Amino acid sequence: MEDWNELQLVLAVHRANSLTGAAKALDIDHSTAFRRLNALEARLGVRLFERLPGGAYQATPAGERMAAAAERMEEEALAIDRDIAGRDHRLSGRLRVTSSETLAYRKLTGRLAKFRQTHPGIVVELVIDNRVLSLSRREADVALRPMRPKEGDLWGRKLADVAWAIYGAVGYLGERGETVSSVEHLGRHGVIGWEDTAAGIMAANWLNRTVPDDAFVYRTNSLVNQFTAAKAGIGLALLPCYLGDEESGLVRVLPDPVPDLAGELWIVTHTDLKRTARVRAFFDLVGDGLAREHRLFSGQG
Repeated sequence: MEDWNELQLVLAVHRANSLTGAAKALDIDHSTAFRRLNALEARLGVRLFERLPGGAYQATPAGERMAAAAERMEEEALAIDRDIAGRDHRLSGRLRVTSSETLAYRKLTGRLAKFRQTHPGIVVELVIDNRVLSLSRREADVALRPMRPKEGDLWGRKLADVAWAIYGAVGYLGERGETVSSVEHLGRHGVIGWEDTAAGIMAANWLNRTVPDDAFVYRTNSLVNQFTAAKAGIGLALLPCYLGDEESGLVRVLPDPVPDLAGELWIVTHTDLKRTARVRAFFDLVGDGLAREHRLFSGQG
C-alpha cells in the first residue's frame, strides 16, 4: 500500500458498512469513492467488500485485514498528534469544543464570550451535537457531556448535577385554569414532546411512559424548540431546570424536579491533552464558571 488515502477509504467503508457513509465521512463524492474502491480492488486483484442488497458493503477477509491495519495506523497517527498537542503551551490556536444545543443556547455561549475576552488568541470551534463525539480521534478537544465518561483514556470532572422539571407558560396556565398536582394529571393538558424517531433520550422515554399519546399536541427533535414552543403557549414541556428556571415567562407546573431524570454535567478531554495550555485554560475559565452555577443546574434556584 503506497497511499494512506486508500487505507482510509477501506476503513471508512468498513465502519459505515456503505459507500455512501464512507464518502460522507471522508467528505468526497460518492462517485469518487466508488471509482477509487474499484480501482484499488482491481490493482490488488482481490475483492475487499461484498456488495449486498440495499447498498450495504460487507468486508471480505481481505477487507477486514486491511481495515484492521488501517485502524492501527490511524490510532498511532492520532496518538502522535495528541502527544504533540499535549506539549503545546501556547494560549493560541484552535480549540474544538462539543456541547448540546441546549447548554450552548442558555449557558455556554456567554462563558465562551468571557473566554474569548481573556484569551483572544484562541479560536473556539463549537460543535453542536447530541452525539458523543470521539475525543480519541480528535473529533473534539473538549466535550461537555451529560454523563461520567466511561472510556479509560479520558480525563475530566463533574461540574454539576442536572435536574429536569415540567414547565408551562404563565398565560397558558392562566387560560386553562387547571392545576397539575401530580404527573398523572399531565395528560389533561397539551404536552410538547419529542418526535417519534427520537431514540435513547431519557426525557423522551419518560414522557412516552408517563403521558398518554393523545395528550401530545406538538413534537420536535429540538429541545430548544420545545422550550420556545412552551413559551409560546403551545403546551407543557419537560425541560432542564437551567433552561426553564431563568425564563420569566415560564413556571414549573410541579414544584419538584422529576427524580427519574436526575443527571450530571461533565467537562472531559483526552488524557493526552489535559496539559495543553488551551485545554487547561478552558477547564479553568469555562468549566469553573459553569460549576459555580451548580444550584441552577440542580434545580435549587
